[in-house]
Amino acid sequence: MKYKRILLKLSGEALMGTRQYGIDPDRLSEYAQDIKQITNLGVEVAIVIGGGNIFRGVAGASKGMDRVQGDHMGMLATVINGLALQSALENANVPTRLQSAIKINEVAEPFIRRKAMRHLEKGRVVIFGGGTGNPYFTTDSAAVLRAIEIEADVILKGTRVDGIYNVDPEKDSAAIKFDNISFDDVLRKGLKVMDTTAFTLSQENKLPIIVFDMNKKGNLLKVVSGENIGTTVNL
Repeated sequence: MKYKRILLKLSGEALMGTRQYGIDPDRLSEYAQDIKQITNLGVEVAIVIGGGNIFRGVAGASKGMDRVQGDHMGMLATVINGLALQSALENANVPTRLQSAIKINEVAEPFIRRKAMRHLEKGRVVIFGGGTGNPYFTTDSAAVLRAIEIEADVILKGTRVDGIYNVDPEKDSAAIKFDNISFDDVLRKGLKVMDTTAFTLSQENKLPIIVFDMNKKGNLLKVVSGENIGTTVNL
């Protein structure tokens, strides 16, 4: 395996599958099997999931809701998604722990860096819920922050698109895909990979990001094995 410890970032929307909102149990089960496949090979896996399939703080704020309240609702949505993924992984016999950045002790452990790293060393998947625990920060920022804290080798951003393109490939069939691109080139070309705060944090800490299609079975294994799929962002 090319990577020993990874941080997998999933969007909340990815859990919807073909639904308009909520969680698709079939999609969850597919993800659990893909994750099990790499944990069986000794890869240590931490996960951050968004909450956009349930509630998005920015969208709430745009309709008159207080932004801080909206972001707290979004944090709770990520915990709901984390519980769902934990259940799917445990159904696949993958030991899993959910840690939350906001105190919700009845359903999740509090985030403690040393404890998270110990879980990973013991072969448990660790899901980080609750974002960073602070409003105005996205789950992209949470993913990069946690990846740095647990000393992950790479951030794997699983999306429904198979990499980074010069324009949106869902809108323009002539879009050109990058196999490798530098942090500086992403910024210079104005490409959207993560929000600026998360992206800058990753760049400053020399933490590579790989954007790939998580919905294609077997892709996660290919990425951690070092196969050249998706787009790698590095220095």
